[in-house]
Formats: sequence, C-alpha cells, structure tokens
Amino acid sequence: MGVTNKKTITKTRRKTRDVDQVKADLMSPKHLKQFMETKAAEDLPGLGRHYCVECSKWFDTDATLVSHQKGKPHKRRVKQIAEGPYTQQEAEAAVGLRTDNGDRKRTFANQDNDVAMDA
Repeated sequence: MGVTNKKTITKTRRKTRDVDQVKADLMSPKHLKQFMETKAAEDLPGLGRHYCVECSKWFDTDATLVSHQKGKPHKRRVKQIAEGPYTQQEAEAAVGLRTDNGDRKRTFANQDNDVAMDA
C-alpha cells in the first residue's frame, strides 16, 4: 500500500544527491552524464535543460536557475561541497572506534612529588 505518513513522503520527494555523489559529478563529467541519462527529459522541469549540479535540482527556466545560484541555499551547498564528504576514518573516530593517542611527550617539569603534611 505504501507509506501513509505525509512527513516521510515529503522528505523522500525532496531528497537530493549526497555530497559525495555531487563531488563525483564535478570531478568526472562522465559520472554526471550517466546520472542525467537515467532521467527522462519529458518528466523533468524545463525538459531537463536547466540543472544545478551542486544542488542536484532541475529548473523550469534559465532565469530561475540564475536566481537560485544567487541564493543562500545554493551558496550553503557549494560551501558544503568545498569541505568535502566525510571519510570512513572520520566516522570511526567520531564514534570512538579509533584511538587518538596524540603526542606522547608530556613534560612534568616543576612538579614537586614531596608533599609536606602538617601534623
């Protein structure tokens, strides 16, 4: 029957490509071409002519694409892509699976081990 929760349906409909996928699109035109060929031009806004690679969105006209590129959501996405996708090592470090021993050279200079006790 399908999902009846409106929130889930909306999230699924608005889902865009992930940062690592967009990064691959920007690095390899072949990767982007393969993705665009999977979509039928008749089903896309503006017959698939106006596409924002960074946000992975289709637009009706060139004017809407240009106004989108001047907006905050597009600029945020470009900044997010410039930072790059998370790696497996970063994910493991965040969870605590890896240990970061860091610099083992610690100095304990000027530390008195003798403790004077008043009796």
